[in-house]
Amino acid sequence: MRAELEDVRAEAAAQSRQLERYAADLRETFKSEREQRSRLQDSYMATVRALSNAVEARDAYTGKHAERVAAYGLEIARAMGSSLADDPQTEFGFLLHDIGKVAVPDAILYKPEPLTPEERTLMARHPDIGAQILRGIEFLGEAKAVVRHHHERWDGDGYPDGLRGEEIPLAARVFAVADTLDALTTDRPYRPAVSLGAARATIVESAGTQFDPEIVVAFASVPDDAIEHIRREAGVLT
Repeated sequence: MRAELEDVRAEAAAQSRQLERYAADLRETFKSEREQRSRLQDSYMATVRALSNAVEARDAYTGKHAERVAAYGLEIARAMGSSLADDPQTEFGFLLHDIGKVAVPDAILYKPEPLTPEERTLMARHPDIGAQILRGIEFLGEAKAVVRHHHERWDGDGYPDGLRGEEIPLAARVFAVADTLDALTTDRPYRPAVSLGAARATIVESAGTQFDPEIVVAFASVPDDAIEHIRREAGVLT
């Protein structure tokens, strides 16, 4: 009987050691997969930033525009308490929003006066063109929705699809506020920058027409210091 008990104990101990080895192997496997995913994610981000920089290299006036807008948009998403800020697809979409402008002639991009109706029509094609350019890139996923819909309006008067309200993807609605903030507070060929306070007032006035009112409320809660820090990082303020 004693011998049988010893055999049982020995077998149980052996099984326990085997389970520990399995657990250790699983931990190493999960660690290796996490590291591979992290390297892959870093590679994706490097690719997206390279594409974004290639687009912005064409225009000195909008240099680092995508970088600033991405940072503003993530700040707004955090102020909303939204998980968008933790989703890499959000930043990918913010950075690549203007990739369709590669098809816009330089004469229109660099024009120092307001665009003619025909020129505005050509410019308004860039969200659709951008979505087509990125269509076959699987890793971008939801980022492509930002590229296509970043000029939609809350009241339905935007483009290219005339979406309204919550039909517009949330990330694109956040982006619209961030994009307008940057457009207003940086110099453009056809007009000088306005103050941050004036930009805030313009955005608040457009809540419920151009912008989702809840996102405007979240934007209003982002402190000036956070916005100015982003601008200093991008070299807009000294």
